[in-house]
Amino acid sequence: MRQITPIVKHLLIINIIVFLGTNLLGSNDFFERLLSLYFPYNPNFKLWQVLTHMFMHGGFMHLLFNMLALWMFGTSVEQAIGSKRFVFLYFSAGLGAVLLQLGIDYFQYTSIFESLQSLGMSVNSIETSSNPEIKAMLNELWSISNTQMVGASGCIMGVLVAFGMLNPNAELMMIFLPIPIKAKYFIPLLVGYDIISGFI
Repeated sequence: MRQITPIVKHLLIINIIVFLGTNLLGSNDFFERLLSLYFPYNPNFKLWQVLTHMFMHGGFMHLLFNMLALWMFGTSVEQAIGSKRFVFLYFSAGLGAVLLQLGIDYFQYTSIFESLQSLGMSVNSIETSSNPEIKAMLNELWSISNTQMVGASGCIMGVLVAFGMLNPNAELMMIFLPIPIKAKYFIPLLVGYDIISGFI
């Protein structure tokens, strides 16, 4: 068994401390508003959330799976590329995931908003409309602008891709599907699934 590498160990500790701290100290809502990432049009959006949301998690299972993946794959990747490059990989993957998700959200938000404007309605008439189609569009706008992004999943996907590139023939197994699958097939499927669920 490989000895855990220093950056992976520090990331595990920070994520666990943040999870325990935000769940045990005071109101969890306060920390969610402060540290989760909001859509930039939301008044709760703060620039630091681009980084802090990577240490927040939506529950114990979310934390557990991300930290297991970080420990299992991150140690191997950090040993192969070194600690400094691993830090760069980890956070650049997280930032790339943020840009992708915010880009998708921005595209959806502006498309819906432009559709409402094309109907020739003022902001007041949109808000007070009883038209079910317009109400559905308003609900979608509300959902985009109020959803909080949390988790290290983007960072972990970057680590998984690096692991797959470094060890393409390593055999991996999912818990619920105990059949060995080579990393070069398994990881693209996993990343693709994650991207599709982001769109959905």
